Amino acid sequence: MPPDRIRILVVDDHTLFRRGLTALLARESAFEVVGDAADAGEAQRRAQELQPDLILLDNHLPGVRGVDALPALREAAPQARVLMLTVSEDEQDLGTALKAGAAGYLLKTVEGEALSAAIHRVMDGENVVAPEMTSKLVSAFQNRRTAAAPTPAAPSPAQTLLDQLSPRERDILRGIARGASNKEIGQDLGIAETTVKIHVQHVLRKLDVSTRVQAAVLAANAGVS
Repeated sequence: MPPDRIRILVVDDHTLFRRGLTALLARESAFEVVGDAADAGEAQRRAQELQPDLILLDNHLPGVRGVDALPALREAAPQARVLMLTVSEDEQDLGTALKAGAAGYLLKTVEGEALSAAIHRVMDGENVVAPEMTSKLVSAFQNRRTAAAPTPAAPSPAQTLLDQLSPRERDILRGIARGASNKEIGQDLGIAETTVKIHVQHVLRKLDVSTRVQAAVLAANAGVS
């Protein structure tokens, strides 16, 4: 077995979905589904026992929601990355998941290839959010910003940070804000994916944030679109 294989725990209360997802992931040699669970309690026990690299976690579980089970799961398997895979398009669920330490939030409508790519991105240290959910998150912060600032004010700290970005870095930030991957941003701007990755690192450093989601939220607060 390759030493760099990604060991995955699948958590979902629907047996057929778990089986189908396991079969889908088994098609890629880089993945190994080491176990599954149907509820939060079983997931915690399995996570502690198996110590997976990644936990694919549904939100609609019996008894305890996935987002509420996140802290216990992260305690049970501290090194594991948690990727939400759910039907919930509720922006509050998204916010709760990210605050609780989820590395990503995808909808079950995601295509198989996109799911595979998202898993690799998460394991590379990126944060991945479904484009539909990124838009909702940004809109929520934009609405909050508008309601909280009815009159003109001095430049915000977010705007001060954004002023440090070059025009190209602002283009990169716009791509991040709409939930695009490095590959998609590169295609839109006509530059190499590796170049985009370097720009993203510069953007995160200049904005003093550690994740793409934080950068998107900061951009929303400053009105970047």
